[in-house]
Amino acid sequence: MVAIVDYGVGNLFSLRSSFGKIGEEVTVTSDETVLRSAEKIVLPGVGAFGDAADKLEKSGLGRVIAEEAEAGKPLLGICLGMQLLFEKSYEYGEYKGLGLIPGEVCAISEIIPAELKIPHMGWNALNLRKPSLLFKRCREGEFVYFVHSYHAVTEDKYISATTEYGADLTAAVESGNVYGCQFHPEKSGEVGLKILKAFCGEVGT
Repeated sequence: MVAIVDYGVGNLFSLRSSFGKIGEEVTVTSDETVLRSAEKIVLPGVGAFGDAADKLEKSGLGRVIAEEAEAGKPLLGICLGMQLLFEKSYEYGEYKGLGLIPGEVCAISEIIPAELKIPHMGWNALNLRKPSLLFKRCREGEFVYFVHSYHAVTEDKYISATTEYGADLTAAVESGNVYGCQFHPEKSGEVGLKILKAFCGEVGT
């Protein structure tokens, strides 16, 4: 069973519906016991990093997620959920993340041309940087859907995919059993469903 973390900042309905389309059992939960009993965990998220990090800390769910991931349970962070996997973010201040992957979250305005719109919103191609179980069912250059103004800055060894928007932006990351997608698989049509299916089928098996 896959547990989707409900901490008040996720697009839970469409994500749950996407898992339903691929025939996977999911539970949307804020219950520690359920998260610990799940086979895999998905951490969604939309909005500001600081607010989300505060909700995870005050609810105690951040500690539970970190402990389960450190024990080897597969974890997938999506959009803001991916950014929360890192050590810190500079979105409207400086905020501490879960620290499961080394690196930090910075404004894309620092590296993209000034004439490009922010947020980066719409369909962009995936540039697969290394073999990954998460993209086992995907091909180089397939399109997925992004909505973000910040991106992860980390070592190349943690980056599994990038996308080009005036500069190479981190599109997906992984470190052991911890995975992250800056884009929204649940809004990315058949390509997104293939990625969720790979997380359920290939990852951690």
